[in-house]
Amino acid sequence: MQSTPYDVIIIGTGAGGGTLAHRLAPSGKRILLLERGDWLPRERANWDSAAVFLQGRYQARETWYDADGHPFHPGIHYWVGGNTKVYGAALFRLRPQDFREIRHYGGISPAWPITYDDLEPYYSQAEQLYQVRGRHGEDPTEGHWSQQYPHPPIRHEPRIQQLSDDLERLGLHPFHAPCGALLDQDDQGRATPFSRCIRCDRYDGFPCLVQGKSDAEIICVRPALTHPNVQLLTRTRATRLVTDGSGRTVTRVLAERDGQPEEYRADIVVVACGAINSAALLLRSASDQHPHGLANRSDVVGRYYMRHISSAVMALSIEPNPTQFQKTLALNDFYFRADDWDYPLGNIQMVGKSDGEMVKGEAPHWAGWAPEMAFEEIARHAVDFWLTTEDPPLAENRVTLDRDGALRLHLRDVNGEAHRRLTAKLQRIVSRAGMREHLLPRRLYLGKLMDIAATAHQAGTVRFGTDPRTSALDVFCKAHDLDNLYVVDGSFFPSIGAVNPALTIMANALRVGDHLLERLK
Repeated sequence: MQSTPYDVIIIGTGAGGGTLAHRLAPSGKRILLLERGDWLPRERANWDSAAVFLQGRYQARETWYDADGHPFHPGIHYWVGGNTKVYGAALFRLRPQDFREIRHYGGISPAWPITYDDLEPYYSQAEQLYQVRGRHGEDPTEGHWSQQYPHPPIRHEPRIQQLSDDLERLGLHPFHAPCGALLDQDDQGRATPFSRCIRCDRYDGFPCLVQGKSDAEIICVRPALTHPNVQLLTRTRATRLVTDGSGRTVTRVLAERDGQPEEYRADIVVVACGAINSAALLLRSASDQHPHGLANRSDVVGRYYMRHISSAVMALSIEPNPTQFQKTLALNDFYFRADDWDYPLGNIQMVGKSDGEMVKGEAPHWAGWAPEMAFEEIARHAVDFWLTTEDPPLAENRVTLDRDGALRLHLRDVNGEAHRRLTAKLQRIVSRAGMREHLLPRRLYLGKLMDIAATAHQAGTVRFGTDPRTSALDVFCKAHDLDNLYVVDGSFFPSIGAVNPALTIMANALRVGDHLLERLK
């Protein structure tokens, strides 16, 4: 049992928890990080497509259940650095309009209690911290910015530059996708055969063997641990938060470390387990003072789960595509509307390059279409895209716990028509840009059209707001019902936009960090 009190306990070391630890570390306050996973091993399998994508070597060995009780294995990863250890480091800002109410075909995304202007300084700080490579000013849908990216964008390789030129000729506005990468480049921003990251095609969705990715472990957790006041416990799963008799203060964090019970105490407790597991932890912490779960007087904890409607597709280029680092281009021309549709469609961006092993893993889905084509030959001509459509928040899309503690995820898509239209837009574009009309669904570790097991972009289950009747957290992500409980992962999102949520989680963690530094004084 552990009785030493800390100033702050942070549960989780991913985009939210890791970034917050980095912000608080220089304060000298006693900070304890709890991580249920371990350090991800650096091994040759980090870059093995079959091990990573087909066998799920680094994926958590967990079973969750859907609303009907059917089991599934979630695409979730428990390591120091959280899901950022395998993310593609696509670090987009939300658009200013994303902070306002937006009407979608499938529902309404509510306004945030803060504005883009409130978060903009922290977006800039997060981009500097995570060494994002890009060029503000290229995307006509982006908001204002106070600092240019710290590094120029990774230059398109020839086939992707050709695609960008083709899109411009079609009257569209492609731009360099912002990417967090610790890559050596020449003075033109081109990824070189670098000393640190020599296999750029093993970046998106892979752990980085040479630590060339801007993930939360490398950027935040390791530097935080250089401060003597910061301690990390791995293989330590928080199981329950206990309050005092008033129900207003969390006094103990109960946990299991290597299967043995532990408890920890701190003046401030921050939950950053990921939107699904953070909600589950709060629900497991029900008590006489909080019969429906901790911080859940509003009955929103676990509700309004969002995870984007996304799909990975490949177009077959007429000429080969020898690109290694493909994740350099994005398109937001259909983010808010299209010429034939008054509702938002979403974001188009490149995704990591296919290889023969990935294609082989999906062969049963395509055998009737092109059985004569070898898997490596398909991959050689593949140009791969990631499509993202906003998932409007629904109260019935939620996390619940069964009597035996099993996690159940309720999910219903209501904006699929917008995503189908976005896919059709891409198909028309690529057919006019020197590629075959066929768009082949690609599984990756997130799914073709992402199914319920796709949890990489989870958000919304402990939303923040100004009204305690309709939100669980205040504008600084402190629980309305408790004096010392904060949540800093994607749980706080009232809506999710149509771009990867990681940078917004990081920026908000820095914002909450400044608030906590003032409080800790």
